[in-house]
Amino acid sequence: VQLQASGGGLVQAGASLRLSCAASGPTFSRYSMGWFRQAPGKEREFVATIFRNSGNTYYADFVKGRFTISRDNAKSTVYLQMNSLKPEDTAVYYCAGSSSLILSTIRNSRHYSYWGQGTLVTVSS
Repeated sequence: VQLQASGGGLVQAGASLRLSCAASGPTFSRYSMGWFRQAPGKEREFVATIFRNSGNTYYADFVKGRFTISRDNAKSTVYLQMNSLKPEDTAVYYCAGSSSLILSTIRNSRHYSYWGQGTLVTVSS
C-alpha cells in the first residue's frame, strides 16, 4: 500500500489542524494505521494508532486529550485531528501502516511496513 500524507502547515499555538493520510489500493481496511512524528534533531516518536478491526485507538501521553486519530475505510484515509497545538508539537508527521500490528508493538516504528512521505507541522508561539 502507498500512503500520502497531507494537511500540515504553519499555525499559532492553540490552533487546530487535521492531517490526512490517503492510501492507495483496495485493502486499506486490512491495515492498522499509525501516526509518528520527528522533530528536528530528535528521533521519530509514536503519536497514535488505530487498529484495523476493532478501531481501538491508542495515544502517546503527550497528545492525550488533544489529538484524535480516526479512519474512513470507504475513503481509504486515516486522519489525525490535532487541537490545542503547542510549539513542541512542531515536527514532520508521518503516517504508517501495518498488517500485523499488536498492542505491545504499536510504539515501535519498525513494526510498521508502510510509510507516507511526511507532512510538516509548525506551531509558533
